[in-house]
Formats: sequence, C-alpha cells, structure tokens
Amino acid sequence: MGALTGLEPASVFHYFEAICGIPHTSHHEKALSDYCADFAKEHGLACRQDEMGNLLIKAPATPGYENEPALILQGHLDMVGDKTADCKLDLEKDAIRPVVDGGYVRAEGTTLGGDDGIAVAYALAVLDADDIPHPALEVVLTVCEEVGLLGASAMDFSDLAGRLLINIDSEEEGVLTAGCAGGRRIECHLPAARAAVTGTAVKADIVGLVGGHSGTEIHKGRANAIALLGRWLTLLEDHGVQYAVLALSGGAKENVIPKESSVTLVLPAGITEAVHAAAADFAAQMQAEYGTADPAIRLQLTEQGCSEYSALDADSTQRLRKALLLMPWGVQAMSMDVPGLVETSLNLGVAELGDAEAILRFSVRSSVPSAKELLARKVQTLTELLGGSVRFHGDYPAWTYARESALRDRCVAVYEAQYGAKPQIVALHAGLECGILSGKIDGLDCISFGPNLLNVHTPNERADIASVARVWEYLKAILAYKE
Repeated sequence: MGALTGLEPASVFHYFEAICGIPHTSHHEKALSDYCADFAKEHGLACRQDEMGNLLIKAPATPGYENEPALILQGHLDMVGDKTADCKLDLEKDAIRPVVDGGYVRAEGTTLGGDDGIAVAYALAVLDADDIPHPALEVVLTVCEEVGLLGASAMDFSDLAGRLLINIDSEEEGVLTAGCAGGRRIECHLPAARAAVTGTAVKADIVGLVGGHSGTEIHKGRANAIALLGRWLTLLEDHGVQYAVLALSGGAKENVIPKESSVTLVLPAGITEAVHAAAADFAAQMQAEYGTADPAIRLQLTEQGCSEYSALDADSTQRLRKALLLMPWGVQAMSMDVPGLVETSLNLGVAELGDAEAILRFSVRSSVPSAKELLARKVQTLTELLGGSVRFHGDYPAWTYARESALRDRCVAVYEAQYGAKPQIVALHAGLECGILSGKIDGLDCISFGPNLLNVHTPNERADIASVARVWEYLKAILAYKE
C-alpha cells in the first residue's frame, strides 16, 4: 500500500505517487519521460518523444465531442530538487518520499515536486479514465522548465492541431493566470587568485532562512542568504577584523531564493572578541530588517584549526566582497498597470568559489522586455567594473495578457458554476511556458491554473489535498464544456 493510498481523487494521487517514485530533477527527466511514453503506448495513444524527452501524447475525442475544438493540456516533467541540510537523499538518483500530513501531502526532507508533478498526474489520470468526456486532447509534457524553459524552447509543435491550451503550472486555487513575466539567466564570472596564508580557518554558516520561489514569492521581503555573506564580510571589516576568503558557497538553483550559505575565512587569531562583536551586530541587523519575514536567521561560527591555507589574495577577497555587497537582488520595480504585481526582479540564487574564479548565478524576470534588458546590463556592467565577465542564457519571452480570450471566458464560466464565485484573473511574476508556446504557435489561446501548492521549490513544499480534488473536478468540467 502506497503512502497516498486512500486519498481522493484516487487516480490522480496514484499517478502522483508513481511520479514521486521516479527521480526527475531538471536534466534528469528521462526515466519519467519514458514512464509517460510507456503509459501512452499501453493505452493505445499516439505519442511523440523527442531526443530531449519532451512528449506529445494525443487522445481522440470521446463520443459526442468529435466536433469540439481540440484542447492542449500542458505541464512540465522536471522539478526543483532541494532538501534539508540533514537529508541524505540524492535527488538525481533517489525517489521522493511523500507523506500525508494533516490535510496536505509533503515530502520527507525534500521538495515534493508538486510543481509540476501534479500537472503530469492530472494529465495521466484524464487519459486513463473512460468516464471523462472531452474533445480531442493533446498532452504536452516538457523537460527542463525549471532551468530556463529549455524543453519548450526546443520542442517542435508543428503537429499540434489545438489552439486552446491549459497550462497546469499555477499554484493558487481560484486564480486564473493569463500572462507572465519573461526571464533570463546570468552567470557572473569573477577572477580569483590564491596565495598561501597562515591562520585559523573559521566557517560562518548563515541558516534558518525561509527561501522560496524567486518569482511568486520574491515580493515577500525574505532575505537572500548569499547577499547576506556580503553583509557579514563588510561587518568584519567594520570591526577591524582582517581575513582571507578560503571557501564560499550558497544556494542550489537560480530560481530559488537561497535559504543557506557559508563562507570559510582564514583569520589571524580565530574567533576574537571583534568577531563576536561583528556577529552580534549581524544578529541585531537581521532581527531589525527581517524579524517578520525571516525571523529564524542565524549566523553559526565554527573554528576549523590553525594551518597554512591557499586562500584568496587581498584583491580577490575584496572583489568578491564588493560583488556580494553591491549586486542587486529582489524586487526592482512594481507594475504601474496591475496593482500588486511585481514588474521586474532578480534573484541571486547560486554562489560558487573555485580555485581560479567565483561564479554568481542570477535569474532575472520582467513583464517589460526593456526593463529585463536594462537590469541584465546593470549586472553585466557591475561585473565588468569588478574585472569579471558575464554569460547570458535561458532567455524566454513574456506571455502578454490578451484582452479577448474564448478559453478564459470558458474557464470563468465553469468556475462560477462550480464555486459560486468569480475567479481572480492575474498576470504572474514567474516564467510559464505559455509565453514560449504562444510565440511558436500562431493563434494560441492560453490559460493557467492549478491547486494550492505552498512553499514550492523548498523542502517545506506542500500540496493541499482538498484543493487537488476541487481542481480535478474543475478540470473535468472544463473538458466536458461544449460551445
């Protein structure tokens, strides 16, 4: 008996648990892609699987729906793999372990992968059922969405007949997403030279942050653990502490607000009173600035022994400190047209220090193309002023809100009939594949919705069981809708 056995809708949770049992982080989706392709073959459905692992599965209309316009159901196969510090799982190789916790499904020590495993589960459950009326269906499942929408960007859609697309990659029930931001990834490369230095190695861990999705949660005022390293290094200087950087790391993904980071320094005399004073100032500043949004931030200091180390030289140490302190992050502009919508932001998601360079990885988002370009150029200019270089990649377009949409009208009408209330229609400050598909398929009409998923991209991710059931009924009603 599976951990999710007994939950309703049974078919949806059956497939979701099966998906959890197949490792499918970004760039490692082949096994899940093969599982879905095998499912299609076992059910006698036409299936196209490309070299990347993107899938197109086609199902004929049920009786009475042959003349209705075809519908595209779309989601992505990959998930963000994040875990707690004490979790021993290798998410590239090991299965997610889902558990029921009250009214929610969560995973033990890791992200759950409801983003976007729930879309895959809904799609397979629809295709598996013989009692759900629907028009001709085209199920599009892509890879590498979480690392720059790479699968959708590369996929061939020339054989798609449908022009109505339902994307199931939104995370708040009752909200219909009808537009989204465009984005870009940035890698900043800063040169680093090392020199021999003798002293005591002291590791500083910044932990306890909430983290979160760098699009949908960037406006919540949470701290960035990598950026806080720049604060810590500067506070040490303010207290007259000399140091050389030995090691530094933080974050896991560009599109996840980093909740942990660490820097190991070589100090002449270890943890002195001046270091303790700097740590006290850091704690006071964090409480004053993030006491509400991130109340559990902690700085942990650990001495690792006195020796001769190969640490960054003075120039490289200062270059890295200045970059961490000066690089922009978080919300940069709010929309003047849509109240409450973030227009432009960036997330400093990953920091790495090697023998010869430091790398900072960003995710930039904006609903205004020129603002996205300007922010990327600012990061580039600052990096170049510090003697480094940048690489832009993973660029994807915004999905522009359509004033008229037959599919949106349908989804609103079905929602009002099922819920007895009007849905909220929004544009989203996150990247959805609708922008790419709209640019590649002429006349495509898109909408996005989904059940309540909390704290996605973090080990605190949860799926609301009752919401999954309600949205399942909503999806079936949309499929059964007739013009």
